[in-house]
Amino acid sequence: MEIVESHSSYGGRQEVWKHYSETLKCEMRFGIYLPEYALRGQRRPVLYWLSGLTCTEQNFITKAGAQKFAAQHQLIVVSLDTSPRGNAVPDDDIYYLGQGASFYINSTTSPWAENFQMQDYVSMELPALIESYFPASGRRSIFGHSMGGHGALVTALRNPGKYRSVSAFSPIVAPTQVPWGKKAFFAYLGMDCESWKVWDAVELVGKAKEKLPILIDQGGADEFLVEQLRPELLTAACNAADFPIELRIQPGYDHSYYFIASFIGEHFLHHSIALSK
Repeated sequence: MEIVESHSSYGGRQEVWKHYSETLKCEMRFGIYLPEYALRGQRRPVLYWLSGLTCTEQNFITKAGAQKFAAQHQLIVVSLDTSPRGNAVPDDDIYYLGQGASFYINSTTSPWAENFQMQDYVSMELPALIESYFPASGRRSIFGHSMGGHGALVTALRNPGKYRSVSAFSPIVAPTQVPWGKKAFFAYLGMDCESWKVWDAVELVGKAKEKLPILIDQGGADEFLVEQLRPELLTAACNAADFPIELRIQPGYDHSYYFIASFIGEHFLHHSIALSK
């Protein structure tokens, strides 16, 4: 563990750390906001953020305006990088595959399987590291954007009992049915389309052992809404499974961090309520 950045913010500290990941077999970075109570040594709940395609931990900590709300609710907030990285890590020229585009799954095919075990990193290795190194309690929640919204939903659905709440901005809800997901899953998981379903939120809600209420904000003017995101598929699956979901279409908003920053305070409230119970 080595600290890379540290900045005072709203009475707390926004930090960036790097460490070697045994799961991903490369060096990884993450951002962590430590509110005032955590700096005093009080163990606080942790809210994990998963970013979208091409992002690093920097996009969220510099554009989302999250520190204000993390301080207000006294939550530790961890923002991940979106994939393993480095010269020894496989990559691809297209932006929705390879470095910056893990889809937060565990790959099973060559050359990706050696490094692209992001679900294990997100749900096991990193939380264990955070809870051992920082004043973090065992209470966790998770949210994300776009590919990271997919990652947050799938992580919560696949790991009952590990998270108190889940939410997403503009998530890819059905990767097995849209171009981004199909191309990535073919590369990472191979030709057996049935094996893809365990990484698809629409497929998972009907089999979920735990029904955490899902909050989704989606921009009505999002250029990816119709072809890549398709939130109506998740709403239909949740309604069929009697799974609680609130989908809010926000007119005029796009896919950017301007959209995220406009509503992130409400997502913090959603998670803070669940984490305080």
